[in-house]
This record gives sequence, structure tokens and C-alpha cells, in this order.
Amino acid sequence: MLMTTERLMRLRADARLERDTILEHRVRDGEDPATAYAEVPEIDEFVVLTLRDEMLEDRGQLAEFGLARLAARSGAVDAAEHRRNADRVEFELLREIAANVPQLTVAVWRVGNRLELPEARE
Repeated sequence: MLMTTERLMRLRADARLERDTILEHRVRDGEDPATAYAEVPEIDEFVVLTLRDEMLEDRGQLAEFGLARLAARSGAVDAAEHRRNADRVEFELLREIAANVPQLTVAVWRVGNRLELPEARE
């Protein structure tokens, strides 16, 4: 993954717009601004998620990943297995993003913090 300063700036500008839009929507709907600001991801976290999705798309895995995430939220008996598999795939992608775009390392680990990995618990 080649990341130029210009591309990172564009991704951050897009992420800022997305974050601001989400925040405005939540606050206009009556949510406490402090809660909204605490819960909405930071700009670089949006960038990391965008890069993750681009990598999945480039590898032809975006639909499969999305379906695994949906299956993980279901009440099916194999939901936990789908979640573990999707978390493992996402973790590897996040590691790759952190290695290739060091400016996003903190955001990568914030995004990765919600993943459940057996290796992380041992």
C-alpha cells in the first residue's frame, strides 16, 4: 500500500466531513454532545476503516467480510466463529496499515481494540 502525504490529507479531509456530519446529526437528534463526541470515532479511525475496506475490496474479500460481520451479529450457533474469523482477518489488515502508514498507528490500535483475538488474551 503506497500512501502519499497528499492522499493521506485527502482521506483525512473526507473523514473529517463524515465525522462532522455524524456528530451534527446525532446532536440535532437531541443526543448529549459530550456523549456523541466520545462515541464517534476520531478522524484517523475513519481513515483506517476506509483503508481496511479498500484492502478488502482489492483482495476481493469485501463482500465476504461484510457477510461474516453480519453473521457474527446473528443468533446462529456459528455466530461466534464468524466473529472470530472476521476479527482475525481485520487484525491482519490493521497490522498491515500500521506498518505501511506509521502516522495512523495510534488509530489502528484504537480500531483494533474492539476485536476479540485469542492471542491477545493469553
